[in-house]
Amino acid sequence: MMTRCLIVDDEPLALDVLEQHIARVETLQLAGRCARAEEAFAHLQKGDTDLLFLDIEMPGLTGLSLLRSLRRPPATIITTAHRDYAVDGFELDVIDYLLKPIPFDRFLRAVQKYYDQRPAGAAGGEPAADAGEAFITLRADRKVHKLPLREIRYAESAGDYVTVHTGNRSVTARVSMASLEALLPSPRFLRIHRSIIVSVDHIDAFTATSVDIGRHELTIGRNYRHAVLQALNADPRTN
Repeated sequence: MMTRCLIVDDEPLALDVLEQHIARVETLQLAGRCARAEEAFAHLQKGDTDLLFLDIEMPGLTGLSLLRSLRRPPATIITTAHRDYAVDGFELDVIDYLLKPIPFDRFLRAVQKYYDQRPAGAAGGEPAADAGEAFITLRADRKVHKLPLREIRYAESAGDYVTVHTGNRSVTARVSMASLEALLPSPRFLRIHRSIIVSVDHIDAFTATSVDIGRHELTIGRNYRHAVLQALNADPRTN
């Protein structure tokens, strides 16, 4: 299955270099190229992007602001001439951080990280079409674990690892939250914190600051609060 790539940069030469790199990898396909973050935002609404190559410093909306504005951003690789934003990028679960000029071998290593962290789905990385039978698979402990969506209660990250909890087991895999979030269908699954995704079906109770799933009380991140309460059709003043 081809990986559809969107490249975003205000420098035409940088766009050309990334387009040439993408063309050299058989499993990558160019979905589009944008010179401004606002243009990229509109393109991303089409849902045809698997992997985003994103510059940070651009006129108007910055790359980091674009990422923060997306409820379900695709897997993202930062491409920039500045080292100063590395911490910000990784706080947003980016796959890698490439410094310009980007040599092809370094580009390949970043793409390999994407493939290493991407969960394998029921059909080429996507959930099965029938939501009742849909599942994802995670590679862990030298096995491929099949996790039906209806059984997943919540997922939480710690460092480079994510643990997915079901009713009777937990599976910990080396995968980014961004990659897992892209695989879990919305609105059935909801990100409530930079390190927590929950199944809406399994929420027993909630307040403005937490949700209860079984015996677990999970914190709603301050930056996610409004979107979470809106998704749950709650009054933001819920206490």
